[in-house]
Amino acid sequence: MLNNFLKNNYGISDYILNIAKKAEEKCAESYRKADEICAYNSLRVLKAFSDHGVSEAHLGSTTGYGYDDLGRDTLDKIYADVFGGEDAIVRHNIVNGTMAISTCLYGVLRPGDTLVAATGKPYDTLEEVIGIRNTSSGSLKDFGVNYRQVDMIDSKVDFEGLRNAIDPTVKAVIIQRSKGYDWRDTYSVDAIGEIISFVKSIKSDIICIVDNCYGEFVEEKEPCSVGADLIVGSLIKNPGGGLAMSGGYIVGTKEAVEMVSYRLTCPGIGRECGATLGNNRSMYQGFFMAPEIVRNAVKAGIFCSALFEELGYEVNPSSDGKRSDIITSVKLLSEEKLVAFCRGIQQGAPIDSFVVPAPWDMPGYENKVIMAAGAFVQGSSIEISADGPIKPPFTAYFQGGLTFETAKLALMIAAENVLKIN
Repeated sequence: MLNNFLKNNYGISDYILNIAKKAEEKCAESYRKADEICAYNSLRVLKAFSDHGVSEAHLGSTTGYGYDDLGRDTLDKIYADVFGGEDAIVRHNIVNGTMAISTCLYGVLRPGDTLVAATGKPYDTLEEVIGIRNTSSGSLKDFGVNYRQVDMIDSKVDFEGLRNAIDPTVKAVIIQRSKGYDWRDTYSVDAIGEIISFVKSIKSDIICIVDNCYGEFVEEKEPCSVGADLIVGSLIKNPGGGLAMSGGYIVGTKEAVEMVSYRLTCPGIGRECGATLGNNRSMYQGFFMAPEIVRNAVKAGIFCSALFEELGYEVNPSSDGKRSDIITSVKLLSEEKLVAFCRGIQQGAPIDSFVVPAPWDMPGYENKVIMAAGAFVQGSSIEISADGPIKPPFTAYFQGGLTFETAKLALMIAAENVLKIN
């Protein structure tokens, strides 16, 4: 019945249905691991809700200054507990992950300080923040902050290069957990811990900042548990559970979070102000649902790898490889196939399935980018999406899937589209 439905309504061929069946058969163990991690993380979140006595009163709204917002302040504590930090700031008006990261950088760095990128070139949208591409005014470079980049060797951290980059002016080191638009493994929490331990063995007061986007709840712990001073991410990715309408989080040590709070608002005010304007309910519920939704996205990524492995494409990670974020890379080797893949994902989305994605000059990116995202929340990466820069080797970066079943369909449509390209 299901196969007939897929053939009659979505044009999925017998060939792709058979390939998908083979792919599913080799995913069983990887699916089981994802289920175990989901169960553990779900119970950790539930315990934090219980420990902090979350009630209907926490889901209410404030306006104006937002002083003494019980829901806002308790959600901060819950994030800190679950993500292994001493303190946290969770706000709906952090517009994206880039803003969360830049708020941390501007919060802890001062003129004359040096920032070191330990995992090579950071994600494209941070280049203007740092001043690597100095096309916008107000970068860290404009404020006298120095920058050093330690490029990776064979997709691994260059520890000797990192040692050489650290001198008395280095105030912060940034580590990017996810791969961005690079072809490399995502760093596991344990691998991040090794980088942090190495950095602090050289200079113990360096503030280690982890871009944690796409990684939350994929493993049983987060980078604060292995020594990170600050971890940051977006609520329209993993921790918002597909329900948060906007926002971001910053978790870390009390001292570091306090410094960042003065950049988020202003010195002397910090975290004490900030009306929630009715967002508490969706932010609480989204965080509660997040481990389950992330599990769906992880299983969709496993299926993506298995499906395109069967079709002969290089993928990262492999279908049986360790996953530390929700992203799966598929090396498609031509612009036409990359576009076809993304259009297939769009066709399988619940919102705007009729829209035809096209490459465009997206703000903050060096190359043209194609993005597919048929989401209930605009730009939500935890919902099903795919994107990639229009440059060789024309890699598609697939992520998300609120439900596993619909994500599988989108991937089968994408595969059908790619097969039509000679």
